[in-house]
Amino acid sequence: MSEDQIMSGASEAAQRQVRVQLTSQQEDIALPESTGPILVPTGLRRYALSTLVNNLLSSEKPIPFEFLINGTFLRTSIDEYLIDNGISAETTLEIEYVRALIPPLHIASFQHDDWVSSTDVLSTTSPAASWASGATVKKGQERLLSGSYDGLLRIWNMSSETIATSPAATEGGHTASIKATKFVSPNQIASAGLDRTVRLWKYTEDEGGFAGKIAPQLELYGHKSGIESLSVHAKSNRLLTGSSDHTVGFWSTKKADAPAAPESLLPSSARNSKRRKLNSSVSTAQRGPLSLLSGHTAPVSAAIFDAKDATVGYSASWDHSLRTWDLVTGGLVDTRTTSHSLLSLEHLPELNLLAAGTAARHITLIDPRASATTVAAMTLRGHTNAVVSLARDPHSTYGLISGSHDGTCRIWDIRSTKTDKEGVIGESVYSITRKSLEEEGKADSKRVGGEGVKVFSVCWDKTIGIVSAGEDKRIQINRGEGVLSSKA
Repeated sequence: MSEDQIMSGASEAAQRQVRVQLTSQQEDIALPESTGPILVPTGLRRYALSTLVNNLLSSEKPIPFEFLINGTFLRTSIDEYLIDNGISAETTLEIEYVRALIPPLHIASFQHDDWVSSTDVLSTTSPAASWASGATVKKGQERLLSGSYDGLLRIWNMSSETIATSPAATEGGHTASIKATKFVSPNQIASAGLDRTVRLWKYTEDEGGFAGKIAPQLELYGHKSGIESLSVHAKSNRLLTGSSDHTVGFWSTKKADAPAAPESLLPSSARNSKRRKLNSSVSTAQRGPLSLLSGHTAPVSAAIFDAKDATVGYSASWDHSLRTWDLVTGGLVDTRTTSHSLLSLEHLPELNLLAAGTAARHITLIDPRASATTVAAMTLRGHTNAVVSLARDPHSTYGLISGSHDGTCRIWDIRSTKTDKEGVIGESVYSITRKSLEEEGKADSKRVGGEGVKVFSVCWDKTIGIVSAGEDKRIQINRGEGVLSSKA
C-alpha cells in the first residue's frame, strides 16, 4: 500500500461519522437525560472524546475521562474499534465515560529492622472495624499492623511512630519469622508464621493513643510446617491458614469453641522441647484446629474465605491447583488445575472470579463456579517476577492490586484488556515502585528480579490507601482519590 493510500484511508476515517450515546453511571458527571445520540467523527480517540464530554458538561476545569464500549476501555480510535469488532458505522454506539485514572502518590514509608512480610490496616472503613466489639476506630486514629521476619508484630500510627510491639519469643511471642498477620477487630490481632503456630493477641491502647500493648491471648497448634497465609472472617470468629505441610487450617478465634491442641505438636512435648526456649512464667491457652483440610500435594500458598459466604473457602498451592472447600463439612467441592504454581489469591465476588498470582509472573482470573467451561477467564500480564500478594480495590468492582518479587505493585482494571492468540489479556493501568530505590538514587535502575526490593504484601484500604511491604524493610503508603473510576 502506497503512502498516498494510507493518508487517504486515515482522512476517510476522520471524515466518516458514527452516532454515539454518551452515558455515565456517576451522577456528578452525568449528562442530562435529554441529551440524545450525537454524530461524531469515527477518527476520534480518547483525548478528543474527553474534550467533547467536557464541552457538553461545560466544565470549568477539564476532567480527564476514560471511555468504555461493551465493558472494555477504548484504546484505539472509534474507527479502529468498529473495524476490529465488525460493527457497522450505521450503528448507534453506546459509550460509557468514567473519570480517568489518578496515579497514587507516595505518602509515607515506615522503616523496620528486618524484612516486612505482612501488613494490615485498621481504619473506619477496614473490615476489622465492621465487627468491633467494645472498641471503635475514630477518624484520625488509623493504625497499621506489620509482621516481620524478626518474629515481631508492630502497630504504627500514621506519623510513622511505633506505638506497640509484640513480646519476644521468651515472653510468649513467635519463635520464628512471622509470615501473615491481620486485625480481627480493633482489639484483637491474629498472626502466623514459620514456627507453625497461629497466635491471637489482645491489643489495647492508652487513653491518648500514644502507646499500646500487644498481649498473648491464644496459641493455635495443628500445622506440621510453616504457615504462609492467614485469612480472617471476624463475624463468625473463624480463621483460615495455608501451610507448607500441604494442608488448609480452619480455626476458631474463641478459646471455648476450639478443640484441644494435638499433644505431639505442643512445645512442651519431648520432640519440640529441644528446639524451643520457653519461659515457664508465660502461660497462654493452647488449642487445636476445627479441621485440617487435606488434598493439596504441595505447599498451600494462600487460603481465603468466599467474600459472600463464609462457609466456603478457597485455597491455592504450588501444586498448580485452586480448590474450593465446604468449611462446614470439610469436604473438597472442586479442583481447578492451572499451568503454573499459584502463590496468592483474592476473590472478586461481584464478577464471580478468583484472581490467582503465579510463579510465572502473571495473574490468572478463574471462575470457580461449576458451570464455568474454561479454567482461565483472563490473564493479567505485566510483572517480571512472581506475584505473591493480591488485594481488591475498595472503590471499584473491577479493581485489583498485586505485589510482586519484581519490586513493584501493579493496579489492574479488568476492563483494560486486549485480545491476542493467548486469549483475553489484561494490562496494568499503573505501577508503583519502591520509594527506597529513589532514596538510593537508583530509581531508574532495574534490579535483577527485584532483588533487595521484593514486595511481600499489599493491602488496599478506602481510608489509608495502598499499603505495601517488603524486602527493603519498609511499609510504603500510596494514595490517590478514585484511582479506578466506577463502582459497578
